[in-house]
Amino acid sequence: MLLILLSLGGIFITDFSPDDGYGYWLLMVFVFGLVSVFVSWLQTKRKDLDFGDILKAQAMHWLHTILVVGAASLLNKSGQLQGLSADLVILLILGLSTMLDGYHIGWQFSLLGFFLIGCTIIIGYVNPFMWACVALAVVVIVGAILRGLSLRHEDD
Repeated sequence: MLLILLSLGGIFITDFSPDDGYGYWLLMVFVFGLVSVFVSWLQTKRKDLDFGDILKAQAMHWLHTILVVGAASLLNKSGQLQGLSADLVILLILGLSTMLDGYHIGWQFSLLGFFLIGCTIIIGYVNPFMWACVALAVVVIVGAILRGLSLRHEDD
C-alpha cells in the first residue's frame, strides 16, 4: 500500500509539473528497488532461503532497471523525450520491472506493476487523470486485501 501511495504522489506531481514528476519517478526506481530487497530479506527470515543469492538477483534486476531508466534520461536530455512523455516512459519501465519482480517476491508486486502500467495508460487517455488513478488504486487495494484474506482463509 505504501508504494501505491507513493506512486499516487508521483502522479499528483506529474499532473502539476511534468519536469518535477520526471525527477520523482527517477527517485522511485531506487525506492522500489530498496523495498524489493527489504521484502526479499523478510521472506528469507520466514523461509529457508539464502539471502545472498536473493540479494544478487534483486541487485541485478534493479541495476538493469536503472540502466534502462538512465537511457530514458539520456533521451530526455537530448530532447527526444520531453515533459510528460519522459515521465510516462519511466513509469512504464518501473511498472514492467515491478511486475517482473513479482515473479520472485509475490503476486502483490506484480499487481503493483499492473497498477503502474494501468496508470500510465490512464494518463495517456484520460484528461483529469488523477481521480481515475485514485479510483484504480482503490480497486487494486481492495482487490489485494480480498485476495490476501482468501489466501489466509485457505491456509486455515
